[in-house]
Amino acid sequence: MKKKKLRGSLSLLLGTTIWGFAFIAQSVGMDMIGPFTFQAVRCTLAVLFLIPCAFVMDIGKCDFRESMAKWKNPQLWKVGFLCGCALFVAASLQQIGLVSTDAGKAGFITAMYIVLVPILGLFLGRKPPKAAVFSVILAVVGLYLLSCMGASGINKGDLFLMGCALAFAVQINCIDRLAGNLDGLRLNCIQSLVVAVLSVPFMALTETVVIADILACWGPLCFAGILSMGVAYSLQIIGQKDLEPTAASLIMSLESVFAALGGWLILHETMTGWELFGCCLVFAAVILSQLPEGFWKRIVGKR
Repeated sequence: MKKKKLRGSLSLLLGTTIWGFAFIAQSVGMDMIGPFTFQAVRCTLAVLFLIPCAFVMDIGKCDFRESMAKWKNPQLWKVGFLCGCALFVAASLQQIGLVSTDAGKAGFITAMYIVLVPILGLFLGRKPPKAAVFSVILAVVGLYLLSCMGASGINKGDLFLMGCALAFAVQINCIDRLAGNLDGLRLNCIQSLVVAVLSVPFMALTETVVIADILACWGPLCFAGILSMGVAYSLQIIGQKDLEPTAASLIMSLESVFAALGGWLILHETMTGWELFGCCLVFAAVILSQLPEGFWKRIVGKR
């Protein structure tokens, strides 16, 4: 059991690190190509990466025919489609939001999904811990300071990213409730395929596709496609299987820390004092929302 928890924790920690720095790749990519073009190519690269990976992981476990048969599982495609739809909404809003929002700031706003996960759990028959109510209030205050007190104020990107946080919360709940014992690589491959297919018509209708621009953006696309979409989302599915949702969400909340760190180190982004304080409040809300209720009882009991 301890080995499983350690494996799950390390899987999510590695995936979260990749996600945090992927904000940089996505932000840089937005300077070259449109958000839906970026997303379609990114997810196509993930699919092309994950298909051979799934077969490679089966070497020594089953023959090629049995490996092929695993793709025929109807439950795998059903869950992959649902997760893919939620991920398409989340990733689309995130890509659009990054056009007008700094990478570090976007990471903190996106981290609001950790606060929303237990709230959505109410609709699934799960009662969130009492600390979630306080966390929502704290996060709202933090978001106000982060988005309204700085020189940039509230912009369209912030609003898109708030919607992105809600969609990610739905995707996380889908993985937690439906993934079960499904193959993580194949599940991620299918959800990536769904995102890619849904992105194409929006790309064709709203953006001008220039092959030269896509080729010029190969670095950010490969990082966001192979590492973020292909590796990190697979690690999310694998990690959530070995951990309680509270522990898993807490580790994933570190995504915002790595995003801010990446924005500072790589893009040389700066934040005002109010924005930094708002980030601290949002991060505190993220952590408090996931602390088990027994923790608070023990604290009160000791006093």
